[in-house]
Amino acid sequence: MTNTNSNNGKLIVFSAPSGSGKTTIVKHLLRQEKLNLEFSISATSREKRGEEIDAKDYYFLSATEFKSKIKNDEFLEWEEVYRDNFYGTLKTEVERIWAKGKHVIFDIDVSGGLRIKRKYPNETLAVFVKPPSIDELKIRLKKRQTESADKINMRIAKASAELATAPLFDVIIENDNLEKALKEAETLVGNFVDEKK
Repeated sequence: MTNTNSNNGKLIVFSAPSGSGKTTIVKHLLRQEKLNLEFSISATSREKRGEEIDAKDYYFLSATEFKSKIKNDEFLEWEEVYRDNFYGTLKTEVERIWAKGKHVIFDIDVSGGLRIKRKYPNETLAVFVKPPSIDELKIRLKKRQTESADKINMRIAKASAELATAPLFDVIIENDNLEKALKEAETLVGNFVDEKK
């Protein structure tokens, strides 16, 4: 992926600790047709869960396939979350969306988001969604009732580390009021995609 083509779209990264509401915000933005966004589907080496569909929820690869794509420099960013459990963004995914004349929106973890920003500093708007507090985050994660107490505590510990990276992002949206956060995100992204390079 080279930056010689000035017709390339923009990259909009949303990162946040789990439970901050970033997925809700991203889904809202995708429904705003005027923003001309398309969601970047991540690749993963984990097993499918429930009703997940390949090339819709994720691109499901084996750990071996994933490693060979890393070796061939096919990822914009990737990380090994646990042993042989990889997640990443394929360069072809961004090219696919740009070829349609759309902007790419990511719902991605903090380190992946910052890696994209480093690679494409001028084309990327990196947004950090901040929960009102760690206590509120704990309440939201418990309400989901999808994870054990241990898993929630792990997420909370990770959230504290992720919150420390917030100043590295272009913008921080505090999600203490969802309506307000949605409007703020819409304005931010709207202004960014309208900017001329």
